[in-house]
Amino acid sequence: MVLYTSPFPNSFLSVLHSFSWGLIFPCYWFADRLVASFVPTTYEKRQRADDPCYFQALCIIITTPIYLALLVASLPFALIGFLLWSPLQSARRPYIYSRLGDKSQANGATLLTEWKATGNGKSFCFGSANVCLLPDSLARFNNVFNTQARAREIGRRIRNGASRPQIKIYIDSPTNTSISAASFSSLVSPQVGDSTNRAVNVGIKRTSSMEYKGDNSGSNNSEDSRDAKAGVELNEGEDNNTCIVRISGEDNGHISDPEADAISGQANISSPAEHSLEGERESPKGQIPNHKQKEGDSGSLDSYTASRESLVKVRIGDGTVDQSNINNKLLYKASVMKKTSVRKKKHMDEIFDHEISAFFPANLDFLCLQEVFDKRAAEKLKQQLHHYFEYILYDVGVYGCHGCCSFKFVNSGLLFASRYPIMDAAYHCYPNGKGTDSLASKGALFLKVQVGNTPQDQRIVGYISCTHLQALAGDTTVRCEQLDLLQDWLADFRKSTSSSSTANPEELVAFDVICGDLNFDNCSSEDKLEQQHCLFTRYKDPCRLGPGEEKPWAVGTLLDPEGLYDEEVCTPDNLQKVLESEEGRKGYLVYPTSKNHSSSQKGRKASLKGSGRRIDYMLYTEEGVYLEWKVEVEEFNFITQLAGLTDHLPVAMRLMVSTGEEDS
Repeated sequence: MVLYTSPFPNSFLSVLHSFSWGLIFPCYWFADRLVASFVPTTYEKRQRADDPCYFQALCIIITTPIYLALLVASLPFALIGFLLWSPLQSARRPYIYSRLGDKSQANGATLLTEWKATGNGKSFCFGSANVCLLPDSLARFNNVFNTQARAREIGRRIRNGASRPQIKIYIDSPTNTSISAASFSSLVSPQVGDSTNRAVNVGIKRTSSMEYKGDNSGSNNSEDSRDAKAGVELNEGEDNNTCIVRISGEDNGHISDPEADAISGQANISSPAEHSLEGERESPKGQIPNHKQKEGDSGSLDSYTASRESLVKVRIGDGTVDQSNINNKLLYKASVMKKTSVRKKKHMDEIFDHEISAFFPANLDFLCLQEVFDKRAAEKLKQQLHHYFEYILYDVGVYGCHGCCSFKFVNSGLLFASRYPIMDAAYHCYPNGKGTDSLASKGALFLKVQVGNTPQDQRIVGYISCTHLQALAGDTTVRCEQLDLLQDWLADFRKSTSSSSTANPEELVAFDVICGDLNFDNCSSEDKLEQQHCLFTRYKDPCRLGPGEEKPWAVGTLLDPEGLYDEEVCTPDNLQKVLESEEGRKGYLVYPTSKNHSSSQKGRKASLKGSGRRIDYMLYTEEGVYLEWKVEVEEFNFITQLAGLTDHLPVAMRLMVSTGEEDS
């Protein structure tokens, strides 16, 4: 299947479309600015309250008549442009496919050679987020503003988080839980400008597969001798960015507090891609408050400092040990994280890791975004994401009366980014949208990606579906119909794109994932019909026990818009800390409405149950996957890295595809 790299089949239609949009845009922009002037965010309200000269109010009084006059003057041109623009949409393609033009940074073909299905398995990481990139006047109704600057910042934060090295620490001995702080800091805290940093000496290399057993030759430093106690390895099935550190338990020494204090700063780990991009960082005009991060904010653009809570993953093996002692001796001493181990192992019956993270997962393979409605914002976002993702589909959807029952003014808002090559793509528009949702071409995007090749030259592929359902409360029937359509369209897509037969399989399916904003939760009584939909019998939700019953660690993904700019939650680290406590969640997450209590979010804390409305989903299935393989969740994250930039929490899931074969 040929992927569409331009919205129209020929250059003539593209030029005509650009001309018509050029006539429409001035009117659109003036209207957007005029409405935005009268919809202030809570941040702007606080600014005005602190302004003794009422400067902001004076600006509105001056600019309003100017915008209004220019809007009226541009209306005739906009009408002519609309008459040209509308019929052109019947020839428009449903998406734009973009591939990284710089071949020196392209690595999609290289990734295909990394997994031959000959080892124990391979993990793939999926992310999903609703980023609320609407025209500025409409975004303000969700208490966010400056859409263009937010788009650029969202892209930067995502690629900064995803391009981090992934570090996992395994403690092999249950009796020894101490790590020398000097040794640990030498492993994970190299400074960018340090030409003799310890990470190089101990042999951590992101681009090669190796196992470090310890080598003190050429060094008399006692810290180097302690470094030799840790094994550092990269295995097949782990991404090149993954560094596995194994603590053998042979080092029983402790360092003094002064030594610990000397290395107690946060660990700096930057990937080569991040270093190459340092020179192009700038402060965009009109920067919004959430861009101005405090010192130590791990999610800020200009900080590559790893979050203490999110840098490493600690697992305790080979026995049962006292968790509190481990946290006191290991985590605080190393100054890397504080409560991750407690957080992950609080629910001992869970078979996979789960946490609230201040970063997008390292080695993020696939990204599905919703509400990327603004075209200019989509371009800025795409440019940033291309620093990490080689393949991107954006501007997904239809306009005008093309194929749907009502006129569509904006696209679907879906955007998909991948590190692996995209083989096929298809989009379908939901025909039953109601109210304001009917003005957007909300629908489903289906993708087939290639993730490897077997030694027998069979392609290893995966299927990913990204969607955004009807948003209005009470439209339960509409959402259920859309879920029915989603399943039917997906079945048709898999059938039409499959080149395999049972007798002669040319392709092996590794995974089938559905992600997106479904606009219903698993705890509201009003959403019972969606909770019991047959989709959840075929696809597994890692956060759900059953209809109406969430797992204890699951967290709501819909933030209370009124609190987005509160100091307690306006940075990734702060939001992470707040969401880790039940009381914090009650103050800043949206909970199901109750008829018996006040509608004020903060005024009904005592009556709130659960952990908020989780409307952003990551689902997977083993149906249709190659029979000899097994798909399991390895990790699930709720992510706070976009704090202050959107009113949703992104989610991420890492799947392990196990082949059951031993390494040859």
